[in-house]
Amino acid sequence: MDRQLLSGDEAVALAALHAGVALGTGYPGTPSTEILEAFDVLGGRAQWAPNEKVAFEVGLGAAFAGARTIVTMKHVGLNVAADPLFTAAYTGVTGALIVVTADDPGMSSSQNEQDNRRYAVAAGLPMVEPSDSQEAYDFFFRAVEISERWKLPVLYRVTTRVCHSKSVVTPADRGDAGAPAAGREPAPAPHFEHDINGRVMIPANARPAHRRLRAKLAEIAAWGEGEAWDAAPGRAALNRVVLGSATLGIVADGISFMHALEAAPEASFLKIGLVNPLPIERVRAFARTVSRTVVVEEGDPVIADTLLAAGIAIQSKPEMYRFGELDVARVRRILAQDSSPEAAPARGKPPELCPACPYHTVYGTIQKHDLIAAGDIGCYTLGVLPPYRAMDTCVAMGASIGVGLGLRHVLPDEEARRVVSIIGDSTFVHSGISGLVEMAYNPPPTGHVVIVLDNGTTAMTGQQEHPGTGRRLDHGPTSKLSIEGIATAIGIPSVTVIDAFAEPEEFERLLLERLATPELSVIVARRPCILAAADIRKWEGQAAEFRARAAEQAAVCGPAEADR
Repeated sequence: MDRQLLSGDEAVALAALHAGVALGTGYPGTPSTEILEAFDVLGGRAQWAPNEKVAFEVGLGAAFAGARTIVTMKHVGLNVAADPLFTAAYTGVTGALIVVTADDPGMSSSQNEQDNRRYAVAAGLPMVEPSDSQEAYDFFFRAVEISERWKLPVLYRVTTRVCHSKSVVTPADRGDAGAPAAGREPAPAPHFEHDINGRVMIPANARPAHRRLRAKLAEIAAWGEGEAWDAAPGRAALNRVVLGSATLGIVADGISFMHALEAAPEASFLKIGLVNPLPIERVRAFARTVSRTVVVEEGDPVIADTLLAAGIAIQSKPEMYRFGELDVARVRRILAQDSSPEAAPARGKPPELCPACPYHTVYGTIQKHDLIAAGDIGCYTLGVLPPYRAMDTCVAMGASIGVGLGLRHVLPDEEARRVVSIIGDSTFVHSGISGLVEMAYNPPPTGHVVIVLDNGTTAMTGQQEHPGTGRRLDHGPTSKLSIEGIATAIGIPSVTVIDAFAEPEEFERLLLERLATPELSVIVARRPCILAAADIRKWEGQAAEFRARAAEQAAVCGPAEADR
């Protein structure tokens, strides 16, 4: 097959297609978003879920049926999916379940810098990590192999640089159309078999399941010391040694290997692609062949701490390199054990709300009246920047409502009446609904006001769809969740929809009126994102045409025929 220039995200999508993945599901989040979008364009079945927990559970159900499945999310999304993830390590799977965690060292577009290699250890799951687009493609098949051999979900860790950098990829020779790649087993046909003791995690079943999990991990660890190094035809070696100087040996994983290879091309390398369980004895043997062994890894010293605990004489990076992305220059400093202050990075242009963004009116009003704003994740978070500085908290997806309620519960009445919660439409669907339930269930004495900024898209990650848009991942029509309908059904007594951009004075009057009353209120400030408005009109026009044709056909042929 011809070589292709692909990003890491595109390479994962292509591998998923070639591996026979039956379903891709996830929640958009930089830097993972493009995986499912590319999978859809390639012809795979891809869909956005309301949040990462639901996406994982849908993927788990498909894997219980024996289908190969991919679930994608950014690193903080794994926090949302962690509840079912940990127990899925006990239940195991039938078909391969590959869970992509796209970490964001340096926080290019994230609220924290967590290192999800920790999750692999905590959950007791194997983790595979590629270094470039070719490995992002090749390693996916090894992840499928591990998942189906040991009947476990596999965490597939990529990072911002791997996701978004492009490099040449040579896909496996697939021969005839639809034939599996050389050395790859064809995807099994989905089929469900009862396994009540294995999948119903009451304590009596969970206790032996935990023991089975630890036995599987011991087997995978042994495999990681042996077969994982096998680069037979149709297979990529997950772990490998690159021989060089006996003076310096470097142990590295992911993109850190690429940086280190350029920083010290003369060194010997032990490259790790199976980051959990680590091939400790192979590293021990490697360390004996060189005078000095340095671990180069981005983020937390996960590998270094494990090797030091195993009694292997390695050097870890100085603490200052725990923060931010690595690059070739920083790796050279690590190898030189240089802890002197680094040059300050060049100042970039700070992000800002688009000039025609419908949120300007909202933040202008909040600033004007010195309100206390509990904020949320999305492009409306930019309201914290000048000229508004109109956001006081931002913690996690959906946290604005709960945090706002907490402030309302304890502040003196005069301050409490100034508290508002601000949340976007996609974020509301993701994890804001439960906060609204809490608001109705435990209302503060002063009431509370929630402003839902509904711009009709998941704007921050590139205008993706969500259940509130009425369109699927491919922009085709589907059912549409009503934010105001949900709020009314939950029991919020005052619910209003307004275009704050078109009616700024009316919005200000409405907000002040609601703040002055001790009742619960939701204000839906609705206006399409200026960047997505033209596309939204096009897609809604196509949906209207589809519905009209269906209605016309139903009138002629009857409902049963029209549904076909």
